Amino acid sequence: MGSVFLPHLHTGWHVDQAILSEDERLVIVRFGRVYERECMIMDEFLFGIAEKIKNFATVYLCDIDEVPDFNSMYELYDPCTVMFFYRNKHMMCDFGTGNNNKLNFLVGDKQELIDIIETIYRGARKGKGLVISPIDYSAKH
Repeated sequence: MGSVFLPHLHTGWHVDQAILSEDERLVIVRFGRVYERECMIMDEFLFGIAEKIKNFATVYLCDIDEVPDFNSMYELYDPCTVMFFYRNKHMMCDFGTGNNNKLNFLVGDKQELIDIIETIYRGARKGKGLVISPIDYSAKH
């Protein structure tokens, strides 16, 4: 149900504009399909925290079937992928899973997701392109 309330990006141009338009906040884009189980859960998490993180992050959803422009560039093959951008720069996070480019698994709860977003935002403000996740997911995923 969270996907109904979050803004959707319907073209590659809209995705680019969403990333380019924010100068001070982190841009979070959830790539996936609305009907996928993992996406439904992630959308609920993102909708649930959107109000709490609105001062430093903004959330968008993008269907990878409707907008295939980024599928090969960002290797969007998972059912649900969350990516972070700051000032038109792709922000990476080391989750301990070997893939630092994106969050492609479900986190435990909303607070865990807020902690990850805050960590990425703080690193982005300091000019870092890669930050270390507050939780090591190497044993979990």
